[in-house]
Amino acid sequence: MDTIRVDKWLWAARFFKTRGIALAAIKGGKIELNGSKPKPSKTVSVGDHLKITQPHRKVEVTVLQITDKRGSAEMAALLYQLDDECLNQKTLSAGLALSGFREKGKGRPTKRDRRKIEQLYDTVSDQSHS
Repeated sequence: MDTIRVDKWLWAARFFKTRGIALAAIKGGKIELNGSKPKPSKTVSVGDHLKITQPHRKVEVTVLQITDKRGSAEMAALLYQLDDECLNQKTLSAGLALSGFREKGKGRPTKRDRRKIEQLYDTVSDQSHS
């Protein structure tokens, strides 16, 4: 096998959980193949350069192997060479914190957290009435 569809390769290399998500990323312009935005049916071959933008990171890779079978993470790592990786470390703005936004995985606010939130709202409302 010399070439494969870009959406199949992205799925096999474990950049996306499903081919459907890989397809949506390609259609959304989140993938660059050799400096251009490909269609999902565009083929990838050994030596091609991909820029992949995901919600949590941006990655640049060089294709080393072609396969249409999804294997383990160790096998997927052999399919490409990581050229560059930039993680998106977003910090919460003050506005999001005031609106009660909580990071994913934090769960429900504790009783102590709720008291702090109520105290914050009380001070903000007192300042607005003054």
